[in-house]
Amino acid sequence: MKVRERLEALRELMKEKGIDAYIIPSFDAHQSEYVAEHWKSRQWVSGFTGSAGTVVVTKEEAGLWTDGRYYIQAEEQLKDTGIKLFRAVDPGVPSYTDWLKDKLKEESVVGIDGSVFSVNMVKDMEKEFASKEISINMKEDLIGVLWTDRPDIPKNNIFDHEVQYAGKSRIEKLQEVRKEMRVKAADYYLLTSLDDIAWLLNIRGNDVANNPVVTAYVVVTMEEAQLFIDISKVPEAVKAILEADKVYVKDYDEVEKFLQQIKKEETIIFDPKKTNARLYKAIDNEVKKIEEDNITTKLKAIKNQVEMDNLRHCETKDGVAMVKFIKWLKESVGKEVITEVSASEKLESLRREQALCVGPSFDTIAGYKDHAAMMHYKATEESQYTLKNEGFFLVDSGGQYYDGTTDTTRTIVLGRLTEEERLDFTIVLKGHIALSTTKFLEGTTGSNLDILARQPIWNYGLDYKCGTGHGVGFFLNVHEGPQSISRVPNAVKLEKGMILTNEPGIYKEGKHGIRTENMMLVVEDEETEFGSFMKFEPITYCPIDLEGLNIELLTAEEKQWLNSYHKDVYNKLSPYLNEEEKGWLAGQTREI
Repeated sequence: MKVRERLEALRELMKEKGIDAYIIPSFDAHQSEYVAEHWKSRQWVSGFTGSAGTVVVTKEEAGLWTDGRYYIQAEEQLKDTGIKLFRAVDPGVPSYTDWLKDKLKEESVVGIDGSVFSVNMVKDMEKEFASKEISINMKEDLIGVLWTDRPDIPKNNIFDHEVQYAGKSRIEKLQEVRKEMRVKAADYYLLTSLDDIAWLLNIRGNDVANNPVVTAYVVVTMEEAQLFIDISKVPEAVKAILEADKVYVKDYDEVEKFLQQIKKEETIIFDPKKTNARLYKAIDNEVKKIEEDNITTKLKAIKNQVEMDNLRHCETKDGVAMVKFIKWLKESVGKEVITEVSASEKLESLRREQALCVGPSFDTIAGYKDHAAMMHYKATEESQYTLKNEGFFLVDSGGQYYDGTTDTTRTIVLGRLTEEERLDFTIVLKGHIALSTTKFLEGTTGSNLDILARQPIWNYGLDYKCGTGHGVGFFLNVHEGPQSISRVPNAVKLEKGMILTNEPGIYKEGKHGIRTENMMLVVEDEETEFGSFMKFEPITYCPIDLEGLNIELLTAEEKQWLNSYHKDVYNKLSPYLNEEEKGWLAGQTREI
Protein backbone atom coordinates (compact mmCIF):
# COMPACT_ATOMS: atom_id res chain seq x y z
CA MET A 1 0.00 0.00 0.00
CA LYS A 2 1.03 3.60 -0.61
CA VAL A 3 0.71 6.21 2.14
CA ARG A 4 -2.69 7.46 0.99
CA GLU A 5 -4.00 3.87 0.90
CA ARG A 6 -2.65 3.22 4.39
CA LEU A 7 -4.36 6.33 5.71
CA GLU A 8 -7.67 5.29 4.21
CA ALA A 9 -7.33 1.77 5.64
CA LEU A 10 -6.56 3.31 9.03
CA ARG A 11 -9.62 5.54 8.83
CA GLU A 12 -11.82 2.54 8.04
CA LEU A 13 -10.45 0.74 11.09
CA MET A 14 -10.93 3.84 13.25
CA LYS A 15 -14.58 4.01 12.15
CA GLU A 16 -15.03 0.34 13.05
CA LYS A 17 -13.53 0.91 16.52
CA GLY A 18 -15.42 4.14 17.23
CA ILE A 19 -12.25 6.25 17.19
CA ASP A 20 -12.33 9.85 15.90
CA ALA A 21 -8.57 10.47 15.82
CA TYR A 22 -5.52 8.25 16.08
CA ILE A 23 -2.02 9.26 17.19
CA ILE A 24 1.13 7.43 16.06
CA PRO A 25 4.42 8.47 17.75
CA SER A 26 7.99 7.45 16.92
CA PHE A 27 8.61 5.51 20.12
CA ASP A 28 8.82 1.84 21.04
CA ALA A 29 7.57 0.34 24.31
CA HIS A 30 10.67 1.78 26.02
CA GLN A 31 10.43 5.39 24.82
CA SER A 32 13.63 5.01 22.77
CA GLU A 33 14.80 7.70 20.37
CA TYR A 34 15.99 5.12 17.84
CA VAL A 35 13.83 2.01 17.54
CA ALA A 36 13.90 -1.46 16.03
CA GLU A 37 12.04 -1.97 12.73
CA HIS A 38 9.14 -3.60 14.62
CA TRP A 39 8.22 -0.26 16.18
CA LYS A 40 8.56 2.02 13.15
CA SER A 41 4.78 2.47 12.92
CA ARG A 42 4.94 6.21 12.28
CA GLN A 43 7.38 5.64 9.42
CA TRP A 44 5.19 2.86 7.98
CA VAL A 45 2.02 4.94 7.95
CA SER A 46 3.57 8.21 6.71
CA GLY A 47 6.70 7.43 4.70
CA PHE A 48 8.67 9.95 6.79
CA THR A 49 11.94 8.31 7.88
CA GLY A 50 13.28 10.83 10.42
CA SER A 51 13.86 9.59 13.97
CA ALA A 52 11.49 12.11 15.59
CA GLY A 53 7.90 12.91 14.70
CA THR A 54 4.26 12.22 15.51
CA VAL A 55 1.47 11.54 13.03
CA VAL A 56 -2.15 12.37 13.86
CA VAL A 57 -4.99 11.10 11.70
CA THR A 58 -8.62 12.24 11.89
CA LYS A 59 -11.53 11.26 9.66
CA GLU A 60 -10.73 14.06 7.21
CA GLU A 61 -7.15 15.24 7.84
CA ALA A 62 -3.67 14.08 8.82
CA GLY A 63 -0.60 15.90 10.13
CA LEU A 64 3.03 15.23 11.03
CA TRP A 65 4.71 17.17 13.82
CA THR A 66 8.53 17.15 13.79
CA ASP A 67 11.42 19.39 14.86
CA GLY A 68 13.81 21.68 12.99
CA ARG A 69 16.32 18.92 12.16
CA TYR A 70 13.82 17.38 9.75
CA TYR A 71 11.82 20.22 8.16
CA ILE A 72 13.43 19.97 4.72
CA GLN A 73 13.41 16.16 4.72
CA ALA A 74 9.78 16.01 5.87
CA GLU A 75 8.63 18.44 3.17
CA GLU A 76 10.16 16.12 0.57
CA GLN A 77 8.88 12.86 1.98
CA LEU A 78 5.32 14.06 2.67
CA LYS A 79 4.66 15.30 -0.86
CA ASP A 80 1.41 13.89 -2.27
CA THR A 81 0.69 11.81 0.86
CA GLY A 82 -2.19 13.88 2.20
CA ILE A 83 -0.23 14.52 5.41
CA LYS A 84 0.44 18.14 6.33
CA LEU A 85 3.76 19.12 7.91
CA PHE A 86 3.60 21.05 11.19
CA ARG A 87 6.95 22.66 12.05
CA ALA A 88 6.68 21.88 15.72
CA VAL A 89 9.26 24.29 17.18
CA ASP A 90 8.26 27.33 15.12
CA PRO A 91 6.37 30.14 16.83
CA GLY A 92 2.60 29.98 16.51
CA VAL A 93 2.48 26.34 15.42
CA PRO A 94 -0.12 24.45 17.49
CA SER A 95 0.83 21.25 19.29
CA TYR A 96 -0.94 18.16 18.03
CA THR A 97 -3.12 18.12 21.16
CA ASP A 98 -4.16 21.75 20.57
CA TRP A 99 -4.85 20.93 16.94
CA LEU A 100 -7.01 17.97 17.94
CA LYS A 101 -8.94 20.05 20.48
CA ASP A 102 -9.73 22.49 17.71
CA LYS A 103 -10.70 19.81 15.18
CA LEU A 104 -12.65 17.33 17.33
CA LYS A 105 -16.14 17.66 18.71
CA GLU A 106 -16.91 17.30 22.39
CA GLU A 107 -16.89 13.74 23.76
CA SER A 108 -14.81 12.50 20.83
CA VAL A 109 -12.52 9.48 21.24
CA VAL A 110 -8.75 9.62 20.59
CA GLY A 111 -7.05 6.27 20.05
CA ILE A 112 -3.47 5.35 20.94
CA ASP A 113 -1.38 2.25 21.55
CA GLY A 114 -0.69 2.63 25.29
CA SER A 115 2.49 0.61 25.08
CA VAL A 116 4.29 3.32 23.06
CA PHE A 117 3.10 6.35 25.05
CA SER A 118 4.74 7.30 28.33
CA VAL A 119 2.83 7.83 31.56
CA ASN A 120 3.52 11.56 31.36
CA MET A 121 2.36 11.84 27.76
CA VAL A 122 -0.97 10.23 28.58
CA LYS A 123 -1.49 12.31 31.71
CA ASP A 124 -0.75 15.50 29.77
CA MET A 125 -3.19 14.52 27.02
CA GLU A 126 -5.91 13.75 29.55
CA LYS A 127 -5.50 17.24 31.02
CA GLU A 128 -5.47 18.86 27.58
CA PHE A 129 -8.61 17.03 26.45
CA ALA A 130 -10.61 17.39 29.67
CA SER A 131 -12.18 20.73 28.67
CA LYS A 132 -13.94 19.07 25.71
CA GLU A 133 -14.48 15.73 27.48
CA ILE A 134 -12.40 13.97 24.85
CA SER A 135 -11.56 10.45 26.04
CA ILE A 136 -8.49 8.32 25.28
CA ASN A 137 -8.72 4.70 24.17
CA MET A 138 -5.29 3.22 24.99
CA LYS A 139 -5.98 -0.39 23.99
CA GLU A 140 -5.78 -0.21 20.20
CA ASP A 141 -2.65 -0.92 18.18
CA LEU A 142 -4.34 -0.17 14.87
CA ILE A 143 -1.09 -0.01 12.93
CA GLY A 144 -0.27 -3.51 14.14
CA VAL A 145 -3.54 -4.73 12.62
CA LEU A 146 -2.86 -3.11 9.23
CA TRP A 147 0.89 -3.78 9.02
CA THR A 148 0.62 -7.39 7.90
CA ASP A 149 4.35 -7.93 7.20
CA ARG A 150 5.50 -6.17 10.37
CA PRO A 151 8.99 -7.32 11.46
CA ASP A 152 9.28 -9.25 14.72
CA ILE A 153 10.93 -7.84 17.83
CA PRO A 154 14.66 -8.64 17.31
CA LYS A 155 16.02 -11.91 18.70
CA ASN A 156 19.74 -11.11 18.71
CA ASN A 157 21.85 -12.61 21.51
CA ILE A 158 23.07 -10.41 24.35
CA PHE A 159 26.66 -10.40 25.62
CA ASP A 160 28.61 -9.33 28.71
CA HIS A 161 30.33 -5.93 28.62
CA GLU A 162 33.46 -6.57 30.60
CA VAL A 163 34.57 -4.47 33.58
CA GLN A 164 37.89 -3.67 31.88
CA TYR A 165 35.81 -1.43 29.60
CA ALA A 166 32.87 -0.50 31.86
CA GLY A 167 34.98 0.37 34.91
CA LYS A 168 32.35 -0.87 37.40
CA SER A 169 30.75 -4.26 37.88
CA ARG A 170 26.98 -4.77 37.74
CA ILE A 171 27.09 -5.54 41.48
CA GLU A 172 28.64 -2.12 42.17
CA LYS A 173 26.07 -0.40 39.96
CA LEU A 174 23.17 -2.25 41.60
CA GLN A 175 24.53 -1.21 44.99
CA GLU A 176 24.49 2.44 43.90
CA VAL A 177 20.86 2.06 42.78
CA ARG A 178 19.84 0.35 46.02
CA LYS A 179 21.46 3.13 48.01
CA GLU A 180 19.06 5.58 46.34
CA MET A 181 16.16 3.18 46.86
CA ARG A 182 16.89 3.08 50.61
CA VAL A 183 16.89 6.86 50.81
CA LYS A 184 13.39 6.87 49.31
CA ALA A 185 12.21 3.77 51.23
CA ALA A 186 11.37 2.02 47.96
CA ASP A 187 10.83 -1.73 47.60
CA TYR A 188 11.00 -1.86 43.80
CA TYR A 189 12.68 0.08 41.02
CA LEU A 190 11.21 -0.38 37.54
CA LEU A 191 13.64 0.36 34.73
CA THR A 192 12.36 0.41 31.16
CA SER A 193 14.80 2.49 29.06
CA LEU A 194 17.10 0.24 27.06
CA ASP A 195 20.37 2.11 27.46
CA ASP A 196 19.88 2.38 31.24
CA ILE A 197 19.30 -1.38 31.43
CA ALA A 198 22.38 -2.12 29.34
CA TRP A 199 24.50 0.18 31.52
CA LEU A 200 23.18 -1.14 34.84
CA LEU A 201 23.67 -4.82 34.06
CA ASN A 202 26.80 -4.47 31.89
CA ILE A 203 25.09 -6.22 29.00
CA ARG A 204 24.98 -5.22 25.37
CA GLY A 205 23.14 -6.44 22.29
CA ASN A 206 22.11 -5.57 18.76
CA ASP A 207 18.35 -5.02 18.89
CA VAL A 208 18.42 -1.46 17.55
CA ALA A 209 20.55 -0.49 14.57
CA ASN A 210 23.75 1.27 15.70
CA ASN A 211 22.71 1.15 19.37
CA PRO A 212 24.14 -1.83 21.30
CA VAL A 213 21.06 -2.27 23.49
CA VAL A 214 18.67 -5.13 24.27
CA THR A 215 14.88 -5.10 24.35
CA ALA A 216 14.10 -5.75 28.00
CA TYR A 217 12.70 -4.50 31.29
CA VAL A 218 14.35 -4.68 34.71
CA VAL A 219 12.89 -4.65 38.20
CA VAL A 220 15.37 -4.16 41.07
CA THR A 221 14.63 -5.11 44.67
CA MET A 222 16.93 -4.95 47.69
CA GLU A 223 17.99 -8.57 47.29
CA GLU A 224 17.92 -9.27 43.54
CA ALA A 225 16.98 -8.04 40.09
CA GLN A 226 14.66 -9.48 37.46
CA LEU A 227 15.57 -9.13 33.77
CA PHE A 228 12.50 -9.50 31.56
CA ILE A 229 13.74 -10.44 28.10
CA ASP A 230 13.18 -12.94 25.31
CA ILE A 231 14.90 -15.87 27.04
CA SER A 232 16.15 -17.28 23.74
CA LYS A 233 18.43 -14.21 23.44
CA VAL A 234 20.39 -15.05 26.62
CA PRO A 235 23.22 -17.55 26.07
CA GLU A 236 23.68 -19.99 28.94
CA ALA A 237 27.09 -18.56 29.79
CA VAL A 238 25.67 -15.05 30.12
CA LYS A 239 22.69 -16.33 32.11
CA ALA A 240 25.08 -18.01 34.55
CA ILE A 241 27.09 -14.80 34.99
CA LEU A 242 23.91 -12.79 35.63
CA GLU A 243 22.44 -15.27 38.08
CA ALA A 244 25.72 -15.42 40.00
CA ASP A 245 25.13 -11.69 40.61
CA LYS A 246 21.48 -12.34 41.56
CA VAL A 247 20.05 -11.08 38.30
CA TYR A 248 17.37 -13.57 37.25
CA VAL A 249 16.14 -13.97 33.69
CA LYS A 250 12.36 -13.94 33.08
CA ASP A 251 10.35 -13.86 29.86
CA TYR A 252 9.77 -10.40 28.37
CA ASP A 253 5.98 -10.69 28.54
CA GLU A 254 5.98 -11.58 32.25
CA VAL A 255 6.70 -8.03 33.39
CA GLU A 256 3.04 -6.95 33.62
CA LYS A 257 2.14 -10.00 35.71
CA PHE A 258 5.09 -9.27 38.01
CA LEU A 259 3.98 -5.66 38.48
CA GLN A 260 0.40 -6.75 39.20
CA GLN A 261 1.66 -8.79 42.16
CA ILE A 262 3.23 -5.85 44.00
CA LYS A 263 1.43 -5.47 47.33
CA LYS A 264 -0.59 -2.39 48.19
CA GLU A 265 1.64 -1.45 51.13
CA GLU A 266 4.79 -1.53 49.00
CA THR A 267 6.53 1.28 47.08
CA ILE A 268 7.85 1.40 43.51
CA ILE A 269 10.06 3.98 41.78
CA PHE A 270 9.87 4.57 38.03
CA ASP A 271 10.46 7.32 35.50
CA PRO A 272 7.08 8.51 34.13
CA LYS A 273 8.82 9.88 31.01
CA LYS A 274 10.26 6.46 30.15
CA THR A 275 7.62 4.03 31.48
CA ASN A 276 4.78 3.22 29.12
CA ALA A 277 1.17 3.72 30.12
CA ARG A 278 0.33 0.03 29.76
CA LEU A 279 2.86 -0.95 32.46
CA TYR A 280 1.59 1.85 34.69
CA LYS A 281 -1.92 0.43 34.44
CA ALA A 282 -0.61 -2.96 35.57
CA ILE A 283 0.43 -1.53 38.97
CA ASP A 284 -2.32 -1.48 41.59
CA ASN A 285 -3.69 2.01 42.22
CA GLU A 286 -2.99 1.67 45.95
CA VAL A 287 0.71 0.83 45.52
CA LYS A 288 2.76 3.88 46.50
CA LYS A 289 4.41 5.29 43.37
CA ILE A 290 7.47 7.54 43.31
CA GLU A 291 7.70 9.17 39.90
CA GLU A 292 11.08 10.73 39.10
CA ASP A 293 13.95 10.63 36.63
CA ASN A 294 15.66 7.27 36.40
CA ILE A 295 18.25 6.76 39.14
CA THR A 296 20.58 5.26 36.55
CA THR A 297 20.42 8.19 34.14
CA LYS A 298 22.52 10.49 36.34
CA LEU A 299 24.87 7.68 37.39
CA LYS A 300 25.42 6.70 33.74
CA ALA A 301 26.07 10.27 32.61
CA ILE A 302 29.10 10.75 34.85
CA LYS A 303 31.84 8.59 33.36
CA ASN A 304 34.18 6.82 35.76
CA GLN A 305 37.96 7.07 35.39
CA VAL A 306 38.24 3.78 33.50
CA GLU A 307 35.58 4.91 31.03
CA MET A 308 37.29 8.28 30.54
CA ASP A 309 40.68 6.68 29.92
CA ASN A 310 39.17 4.14 27.54
CA LEU A 311 37.25 6.83 25.68
CA ARG A 312 40.34 8.97 25.08
CA HIS A 313 42.06 5.95 23.53
CA CYS A 314 38.90 5.13 21.55
CA GLU A 315 38.76 8.68 20.18
CA THR A 316 42.37 8.36 19.03
CA LYS A 317 41.50 5.26 16.98
CA ASP A 318 38.45 7.01 15.60
CA GLY A 319 40.53 10.04 14.66
CA VAL A 320 42.94 7.80 12.74
CA ALA A 321 40.02 6.45 10.71
CA MET A 322 38.76 9.98 10.04
CA VAL A 323 42.19 11.20 8.90
CA LYS A 324 42.63 8.27 6.54
CA PHE A 325 39.15 8.96 5.15
CA ILE A 326 39.62 12.72 4.62
CA LYS A 327 43.02 12.16 2.99
CA TRP A 328 41.55 9.56 0.62
CA LEU A 329 38.58 11.79 -0.18
CA LYS A 330 40.56 14.93 -0.95
CA GLU A 331 43.06 13.02 -3.10
CA SER A 332 40.49 10.92 -4.96
CA VAL A 333 37.56 13.23 -5.68
CA GLY A 334 37.49 14.14 -9.36
CA LYS A 335 39.80 11.24 -10.20
CA GLU A 336 37.28 8.49 -9.51
CA VAL A 337 33.53 8.36 -9.08
CA ILE A 338 32.69 9.00 -5.42
CA THR A 339 29.11 9.39 -4.25
CA GLU A 340 27.60 10.24 -0.89
CA VAL A 341 26.87 6.54 -0.39
CA SER A 342 30.27 5.22 -1.47
CA ALA A 343 32.02 7.82 0.69
CA SER A 344 29.96 6.67 3.70
CA GLU A 345 30.87 3.05 2.97
CA LYS A 346 34.57 3.93 2.72
CA LEU A 347 34.50 5.68 6.10
CA GLU A 348 32.71 2.76 7.75
CA SER A 349 35.27 0.31 6.36
CA LEU A 350 38.15 2.42 7.77
CA ARG A 351 36.45 2.57 11.19
CA ARG A 352 35.93 -1.18 11.26
CA GLU A 353 39.69 -1.64 10.80
CA GLN A 354 40.21 -0.12 14.24
CA ALA A 355 40.53 -2.40 17.27
CA LEU A 356 37.33 -3.16 19.23
CA CYS A 357 35.04 -1.44 16.68
CA VAL A 358 31.66 -3.11 16.19
CA GLY A 359 30.11 -0.65 13.73
CA PRO A 360 28.65 2.85 13.34
CA SER A 361 27.04 4.70 16.26
CA PHE A 362 24.33 6.12 13.94
CA ASP A 363 23.53 6.24 10.24
CA THR A 364 26.22 8.40 8.66
CA ILE A 365 25.03 11.82 7.50
CA ALA A 366 26.97 12.43 4.30
CA GLY A 367 25.60 15.45 2.49
CA TYR A 368 27.15 17.19 -0.49
CA LYS A 369 26.24 20.83 -1.21
CA ASP A 370 22.51 21.49 -0.58
CA HIS A 371 21.91 17.96 0.77
CA ALA A 372 23.91 19.01 3.83
CA ALA A 373 21.26 21.64 4.60
CA MET A 374 19.09 18.70 5.77
CA MET A 375 20.56 18.20 9.24
CA HIS A 376 19.80 14.47 9.38
CA TYR A 377 20.02 13.66 5.70
CA LYS A 378 20.64 10.01 4.82
CA ALA A 379 21.89 9.35 1.31
CA THR A 380 20.27 6.58 -0.73
CA GLU A 381 21.07 5.11 -4.14
CA GLU A 382 18.18 7.20 -5.52
CA SER A 383 18.97 10.51 -3.79
CA GLN A 384 22.77 10.54 -3.73
CA TYR A 385 24.96 13.14 -5.38
CA THR A 386 28.27 12.45 -7.07
CA LEU A 387 31.05 14.51 -5.44
CA LYS A 388 32.95 17.08 -7.49
CA ASN A 389 35.98 19.34 -7.06
CA GLU A 390 33.95 22.17 -5.59
CA GLY A 391 31.95 23.10 -2.54
CA PHE A 392 31.47 21.43 0.83
CA PHE A 393 30.88 17.82 1.81
CA LEU A 394 29.49 17.45 5.35
CA VAL A 395 30.14 14.14 7.10
CA ASP A 396 28.60 13.47 10.52
CA SER A 397 29.53 9.99 11.69
CA GLY A 398 30.60 7.93 14.65
CA GLY A 399 31.64 4.50 15.80
CA GLN A 400 30.64 1.99 18.43
CA TYR A 401 33.62 0.42 20.17
CA TYR A 402 33.84 -1.79 23.24
CA ASP A 403 35.81 1.09 24.76
CA GLY A 404 33.54 3.97 23.79
CA THR A 405 31.10 5.69 21.45
CA THR A 406 32.16 8.49 19.10
CA ASP A 407 30.39 11.29 17.22
CA THR A 408 32.28 13.63 14.89
CA THR A 409 31.26 16.09 12.18
CA ARG A 410 33.61 17.66 9.70
CA THR A 411 32.69 19.88 6.76
CA ILE A 412 35.27 19.07 4.12
CA VAL A 413 36.36 21.41 1.33
CA LEU A 414 36.41 19.60 -2.02
CA GLY A 415 37.38 22.57 -4.19
CA ARG A 416 36.38 26.11 -5.09
CA LEU A 417 34.21 27.90 -2.51
CA THR A 418 32.05 30.99 -2.70
CA GLU A 419 32.67 33.87 -0.31
CA GLU A 420 29.35 33.07 1.36
CA GLU A 421 30.43 29.47 1.98
CA ARG A 422 33.76 30.59 3.40
CA LEU A 423 32.09 33.15 5.67
CA ASP A 424 29.58 30.62 6.99
CA PHE A 425 32.29 28.03 7.63
CA THR A 426 34.32 30.56 9.57
CA ILE A 427 31.54 31.83 11.81
CA VAL A 428 30.49 28.25 12.62
CA LEU A 429 34.06 27.64 13.75
CA LYS A 430 33.99 30.85 15.81
CA GLY A 431 30.90 29.53 17.59
CA HIS A 432 32.56 26.17 18.14
CA ILE A 433 35.67 27.80 19.62
CA ALA A 434 33.64 30.12 21.86
CA LEU A 435 32.00 27.13 23.54
CA SER A 436 35.19 25.05 23.61
CA THR A 437 37.12 27.75 25.46
CA THR A 438 34.54 28.71 28.05
CA LYS A 439 35.33 28.52 31.75
CA PHE A 440 32.27 28.11 33.93
CA LEU A 441 31.36 28.00 37.59
CA GLU A 442 30.25 24.73 39.13
CA GLY A 443 26.44 24.55 38.97
CA THR A 444 26.23 25.89 35.41
CA THR A 445 23.82 24.13 33.08
CA GLY A 446 24.07 23.49 29.36
CA SER A 447 21.25 25.92 28.63
CA ASN A 448 23.32 28.63 30.37
CA LEU A 449 26.12 28.10 27.84
CA ASP A 450 24.20 27.61 24.59
CA ILE A 451 24.32 31.31 23.66
CA LEU A 452 28.14 31.21 23.51
CA ALA A 453 28.07 29.00 20.42
CA ARG A 454 25.25 30.95 18.79
CA GLN A 455 26.51 34.50 19.34
CA PRO A 456 29.02 34.60 16.44
CA ILE A 457 26.28 33.17 14.20
CA TRP A 458 23.55 35.47 15.51
CA ASN A 459 25.85 38.41 14.75
CA TYR A 460 25.16 37.69 11.07
CA GLY A 461 21.42 37.24 11.55
CA LEU A 462 21.68 33.47 11.24
CA ASP A 463 20.72 30.57 13.53
CA TYR A 464 20.35 26.78 13.62
CA LYS A 465 17.08 25.13 14.60
CA CYS A 466 18.45 22.48 16.94
CA GLY A 467 20.48 22.13 20.11
CA THR A 468 24.20 22.82 20.28
CA GLY A 469 25.23 19.67 22.10
CA HIS A 470 24.07 16.40 23.62
CA GLY A 471 25.43 13.79 25.98
CA VAL A 472 27.00 10.63 24.55
CA GLY A 473 26.83 7.14 26.04
CA PHE A 474 29.73 4.76 26.64
CA PHE A 475 29.36 1.94 24.09
CA LEU A 476 25.71 2.96 24.19
CA ASN A 477 23.36 5.48 22.60
CA VAL A 478 25.01 8.35 20.77
CA HIS A 479 22.35 10.66 22.27
CA GLU A 480 22.31 10.42 26.06
CA GLY A 481 20.82 12.60 28.79
CA PRO A 482 20.25 14.18 31.14
CA GLN A 483 22.76 16.90 30.19
CA SER A 484 22.56 18.89 26.99
CA ILE A 485 23.54 22.27 25.53
CA SER A 486 20.45 23.89 24.08
CA ARG A 487 18.19 26.91 24.23
CA VAL A 488 15.60 24.62 25.79
CA PRO A 489 15.81 25.14 29.58
CA ASN A 490 17.64 22.30 31.31
CA ALA A 491 18.23 22.28 35.08
CA VAL A 492 20.92 19.56 34.95
CA LYS A 493 24.26 20.88 36.21
CA LEU A 494 27.35 20.06 34.18
CA GLU A 495 29.62 17.85 36.29
CA LYS A 496 33.09 16.40 36.03
CA GLY A 497 33.00 13.26 33.89
CA MET A 498 30.07 14.28 31.72
CA ILE A 499 30.44 14.08 27.94
CA LEU A 500 28.86 16.66 25.61
CA THR A 501 29.10 17.42 21.92
CA ASN A 502 29.83 20.90 20.56
CA GLU A 503 28.16 21.22 17.16
CA PRO A 504 26.95 24.63 16.02
CA GLY A 505 26.04 24.90 12.36
CA ILE A 506 24.49 26.87 9.51
CA TYR A 507 21.96 25.29 7.16
CA LYS A 508 20.75 27.13 4.08
CA GLU A 509 18.11 25.32 2.09
CA GLY A 510 19.12 24.85 -1.55
CA LYS A 511 22.70 25.98 -0.84
CA HIS A 512 24.80 24.25 1.81
CA GLY A 513 25.04 22.90 5.32
CA ILE A 514 28.03 23.41 7.62
CA ARG A 515 28.70 21.83 11.00
CA THR A 516 31.85 21.35 13.08
CA GLU A 517 31.44 18.86 15.92
CA ASN A 518 33.74 17.62 18.66
CA MET A 519 32.98 15.58 21.74
CA MET A 520 34.08 17.28 24.97
CA LEU A 521 34.69 16.06 28.51
CA VAL A 522 33.79 18.22 31.50
CA VAL A 523 36.93 18.58 33.67
CA GLU A 524 37.97 20.65 36.69
CA ASP A 525 39.76 23.95 36.03
CA GLU A 526 40.54 25.71 39.31
CA GLU A 527 39.27 26.43 42.80
CA THR A 528 39.10 30.07 43.93
CA GLU A 529 37.48 31.98 46.76
CA PHE A 530 34.46 32.34 44.49
CA GLY A 531 33.97 28.63 43.91
CA SER A 532 35.02 25.68 41.75
CA PHE A 533 35.45 26.37 38.05
CA MET A 534 35.09 23.83 35.24
CA LYS A 535 36.09 23.69 31.59
CA PHE A 536 35.80 21.47 28.53
CA GLU A 537 38.49 19.12 27.23
CA PRO A 538 37.99 18.33 23.52
CA ILE A 539 38.43 14.56 23.09
CA THR A 540 37.71 14.35 19.35
CA TYR A 541 40.97 14.35 17.41
CA CYS A 542 40.42 15.30 13.79
CA PRO A 543 41.67 18.26 11.71
CA ILE A 544 39.32 21.13 10.90
CA ASP A 545 39.63 22.04 7.24
CA LEU A 546 41.79 25.19 7.03
CA GLU A 547 40.85 25.63 3.36
CA GLY A 548 37.34 26.65 4.39
CA LEU A 549 38.43 29.57 6.55
CA ASN A 550 38.45 33.29 6.07
CA ILE A 551 41.40 33.67 8.44
CA GLU A 552 40.99 37.45 8.62
CA LEU A 553 37.76 36.95 10.60
CA LEU A 554 39.51 35.01 13.38
CA THR A 555 40.84 36.78 16.46
CA ALA A 556 44.32 36.11 17.81
CA GLU A 557 42.77 34.02 20.60
CA GLU A 558 40.76 31.94 18.11
CA LYS A 559 43.86 31.29 16.00
CA GLN A 560 45.73 30.26 19.13
CA TRP A 561 43.00 27.78 20.07
CA LEU A 562 42.93 26.29 16.57
CA ASN A 563 46.72 25.97 16.40
CA SER A 564 46.82 24.36 19.84
CA TYR A 565 44.01 21.97 18.97
CA HIS A 566 45.67 20.98 15.70
CA LYS A 567 48.99 20.40 17.47
CA ASP A 568 47.20 18.06 19.86
CA VAL A 569 45.53 16.26 16.95
CA TYR A 570 48.87 15.69 15.25
CA ASN A 571 50.59 14.49 18.42
CA LYS A 572 47.75 12.09 19.25
CA LEU A 573 47.32 10.57 15.80
CA SER A 574 50.73 10.63 14.11
CA PRO A 575 52.13 7.59 16.01
CA TYR A 576 49.46 5.45 14.29
CA LEU A 577 50.05 6.75 10.74
CA ASN A 578 52.58 5.89 8.04
CA GLU A 579 55.06 8.49 6.79
CA GLU A 580 52.89 9.64 3.89
CA GLU A 581 49.86 10.04 6.16
CA LYS A 582 51.95 11.90 8.76
CA GLY A 583 53.13 14.34 6.12
CA TRP A 584 49.59 14.92 4.91
CA LEU A 585 48.30 15.45 8.47
CA ALA A 586 51.14 17.88 9.20
CA GLY A 587 49.90 20.03 6.34
CA GLN A 588 46.31 19.85 7.51
CA THR A 589 47.27 20.88 11.06
CA ARG A 590 49.81 23.58 10.15
CA GLU A 591 49.84 26.78 12.18
CA ILE A 592 47.94 29.76 10.86
